Amino acid sequence: MSDAGDFIDSSLQREGDWHRAAAARARLGSGLDGRELRFYGASVGAVRGTVRDALRRHTGMAHDDITALSSELWEVPVFERRLAAIVLLQSRLTVLGNLDLTRIEGFVRSARLRGLVDPLAVDVIGPLVEGLDVLGRVRADSVLDRWVREPDAWLRRAALLSPLRALGAGAGDWDGFVRHARAVLADPPGQGPDGPVVREAISRVLAELARTRPELRFASADV
Repeated sequence: MSDAGDFIDSSLQREGDWHRAAAARARLGSGLDGRELRFYGASVGAVRGTVRDALRRHTGMAHDDITALSSELWEVPVFERRLAAIVLLQSRLTVLGNLDLTRIEGFVRSARLRGLVDPLAVDVIGPLVEGLDVLGRVRADSVLDRWVREPDAWLRRAALLSPLRALGAGAGDWDGFVRHARAVLADPPGQGPDGPVVREAISRVLAELARTRPELRFASADV
């Protein structure tokens, strides 16, 4: 384990509490990636503070350092470690590019949990795409178009939620969201435990935009 990874993991374990871990498991679930997701019981505030402290201790981390550390943290199926990986990427969005969507796609596929997929989509994927230049944005949009057509419900959810922050702020690609939402709604509802997560993402975006941007209209009767 790297020094930064060891620091983050050790700090999160010290911040853990078994009562909070049990409550988090009951609230969030344990994921469906074939491995049991564990919980240290560290608070979200502790996760954010730990990542901030790690970046202060290990200054000058470049793109490859950040992405390697995020993968190191994600590899062990512990909720707080994976959340720390998300916070790390969120903290260093300016060093990320459209090619990093491949790594993030792997995170989404293995997360299979709202508590991880949603912050990845809203706080990392969406802002990353919004910050790209024209060519990078075209390439990233093609990735999101592919995600929406994937059978993996969590990738589809991530694609749908990714523009939420920008749309709420008065920017974002509304037409792109509508196109993706209509593609999803044209399919029969998914079966199994992952079935509701895609339409639920559309409902969340529309509910939040109804408060902040009521001028945006979408026929949501089928959501």
